[in-house]
Amino acid sequence: MILEFLPITALAAGKINSLLDSINSWVSQVLKVANDAIFFSIGGMPLIIILLLFAGVFFTLQMKFVNVRAFKHAIDVVRGKYDDFKEEGEVSHFQALAIALSATVGIGNVASAAVAIALGGPGACFWLTVGGLLGMSTKFVECTLGHKYRIVKPDGTIVGGPMYYLSAGLAEVGQKSLGKILAAIYSLMGIFGILVAVAILQSNQSLAAVTAIVPSLADYNWIYGAIVAGLVGLVIIGGLQRLARVAGVIAPLMCGIYILASLWVLAIHFTAIPEAIATIFKSAFSFHAVGGGFAGALIQGLRRSAFSNEAGTGTAAIAHAVARTDEPVREGIVTILEPFIDTVIICNLTALVVIVTGAYNNPEFADFSGTQLASAAFGEAISWFPYLLAVVIFFFAFSTIISQYYYGHVCWSYLLGDRSEIVFQVLFLGCILLGSVASSQAVIEFGDAFFLVSVLPNLLGIFFLSNQVAVDLEDYLHRLHIGRLKFSSSRIFASSERKN
Repeated sequence: MILEFLPITALAAGKINSLLDSINSWVSQVLKVANDAIFFSIGGMPLIIILLLFAGVFFTLQMKFVNVRAFKHAIDVVRGKYDDFKEEGEVSHFQALAIALSATVGIGNVASAAVAIALGGPGACFWLTVGGLLGMSTKFVECTLGHKYRIVKPDGTIVGGPMYYLSAGLAEVGQKSLGKILAAIYSLMGIFGILVAVAILQSNQSLAAVTAIVPSLADYNWIYGAIVAGLVGLVIIGGLQRLARVAGVIAPLMCGIYILASLWVLAIHFTAIPEAIATIFKSAFSFHAVGGGFAGALIQGLRRSAFSNEAGTGTAAIAHAVARTDEPVREGIVTILEPFIDTVIICNLTALVVIVTGAYNNPEFADFSGTQLASAAFGEAISWFPYLLAVVIFFFAFSTIISQYYYGHVCWSYLLGDRSEIVFQVLFLGCILLGSVASSQAVIEFGDAFFLVSVLPNLLGIFFLSNQVAVDLEDYLHRLHIGRLKFSSSRIFASSERKN
């Protein structure tokens, strides 16, 4: 009986693999065409990257370097110094930060630095850091607006994000029709972006990291996708509260493990660190460096930075809109920590590890994906670490997927209503499975493209609304400095002075 069954099983497996190969080929072609269309370039620089860079500089200046002067206050708020459980909201400042970090600290942070260096040379790391620092201001503006224009649904749940501040905020400045159009476009792009750049990409890249350690899994990639989809399903059926609890555990734990491992590798190669830093600065401004010189380093650094911290995409505003506080600016200040942690710290640690170990210019690793290159770099210093890194990357991807699901759910709900939520859930889980069989390079390129396309309606809207954010920021900081804001479990002295 068993011998008769084996040929049938082998035949079925062969048909499945043939079907998956056909799907992979079709998906790769579609993704390449879409990527070329979205990344329209001006003088070799993608227009969307130019917009993100301009926004970062503009908001940093307009907010008078809020990314620097409010940094300590952001830490105090996350520590719970200003928590008040009487204020309206569904999660604490820390939980909102954990959800947002779970959504950004994922494969992108492990792969982004490695991919940026592989495609743009070590100098890309410098521009990746610049993008992260400027992104702190952009994220402050969009998340402040996300909290300010949040709404309470009939069932009592709180929701907010770009689609809400685009529609309501622009209506207040006389651009009601434009606001509705931008909100609809953002929601539509957000849905597709999260399905492709999150569900497909995170599944795809985590599989690449795991198969680097367990090569035999490559023949059963669809099984891996099914397992991830099943685990994600168990979390998302529990709603926002379960998601917040899971993210609050996974994000800090995995970040801690990854940072400690990186520091250990850097300690082993301590003498190579000065040379690595010099190489980064030299190639960042060199016109003859590998990866296209200055232009290549700039483009790849800023591109990977945008994908790493998501500043300008508006997604984090969805998570912070539900934070428990009556002060939108306070929650906006919390968000400046996100690009600092996920890009300035984690991406730079990855970059230094890749450079000091020599993995970035090792011909043996020339065809490796971002996660595979990072794994190989860690393996050069700690032979067993790639196994641990595979576990860390899996949980990074898992936490990113569950957090970004919530973002996609809010976009779907705004555009199509809550009754059809099950449709989005099925699509989301299906894309996780699809990501396990799609071409790695095509997914990375299109993931960037579709995720970043949501930048266009978001940036246009926050440029219109940023003046009121600047006014609110100065008012909040003034009240903070003169002692009009009490510490934990206290409200503001004069409720009439609150900004709604």
